[in-house]
Amino acid sequence: MGDQELPGVLVSGFEGPHSICEDHIRKLQKHFNLITMQEFLENKTQFSQNIQAVYVWGGWPVIDQELLQSLPCLKIIASVGVGLDHLDLKLIAGFGVKVANTPQAVSKPTADMGMALLLASARKLVKGHQLAISPDTKNFNINWVGQDVTGATLGIIGMGAIGYKIAQRAKAFEMKILYHNRTRRKLAEEEAVGATYCERLDDLLQQSDFVMLAASLTPQTQNMIGKRELRLMKPKGILINVGRGLLVDHDALVEALQTGIINAAALDVTYPEPLPRDHPLLKLKNVTLTPHIGSATHQAKRQMVENLVESILACLNGLPIPNEVLLK
Repeated sequence: MGDQELPGVLVSGFEGPHSICEDHIRKLQKHFNLITMQEFLENKTQFSQNIQAVYVWGGWPVIDQELLQSLPCLKIIASVGVGLDHLDLKLIAGFGVKVANTPQAVSKPTADMGMALLLASARKLVKGHQLAISPDTKNFNINWVGQDVTGATLGIIGMGAIGYKIAQRAKAFEMKILYHNRTRRKLAEEEAVGATYCERLDDLLQQSDFVMLAASLTPQTQNMIGKRELRLMKPKGILINVGRGLLVDHDALVEALQTGIINAAALDVTYPEPLPRDHPLLKLKNVTLTPHIGSATHQAKRQMVENLVESILACLNGLPIPNEVLLK
């Protein structure tokens, strides 16, 4: 707990796996009195009237009805990142509470990560690294082959801020770009990156050498890539996911990878996170996994906290809220 004269902001904590970044603590304390969940739960009477904002980092604190009911002065929930699947927006709006996130901060580094995974899986970088450092390696196989990226067809599912940044990067690799999205982009935006809209997801899956998931998780997109969709992909096709783990039916993906229905997968997101240590995806050699680090750069984290401080201060001062999430 800090300066009690400042507006109270509820945070997950300062220590442990769900704690906020140390750099964030210092920046937040310049403007707010930070109250941890443990402090709040130990003395709700003292803190309930003081907390005007909740700072959500990595999905913590969990925002549920009980918490909302216990914070009568709450005005805004400031959530790091762009995903909103951890928030019940209708429930929050029912309490008259605003929501803000940080879409600009995450789009560029996540797009970079998507291309990194695409390149790593296409050229088998992880397998190559393991071969290069193995004490058992005596010779390098001159017949080692991967897949071309330049000139290949990339299908992007979800053409929001992240998807569009991926398209910009793919254009530099001279890739043919297809995309499927809830709404079509403006013609000028399509032409700027050379992207072709596929109204039918099936058309994108059948034509793409690489399928990149950058969609938000909603009831409509959960398990949007399942057994049927994977069978529509090319046998040499590679699936990349930088969206949310639940966009993909993991059982169907394991089967597709084991039986050669698709060539490989590269995943920065899974469900759950981390996967159980005996999960079959962890044992497959044609899978590249990273621990949900799409936006994990120093620059992105700094921009996230700056964006959310700006949003909280604007809300508390009755000003328009930058990056406010509007209930559709």
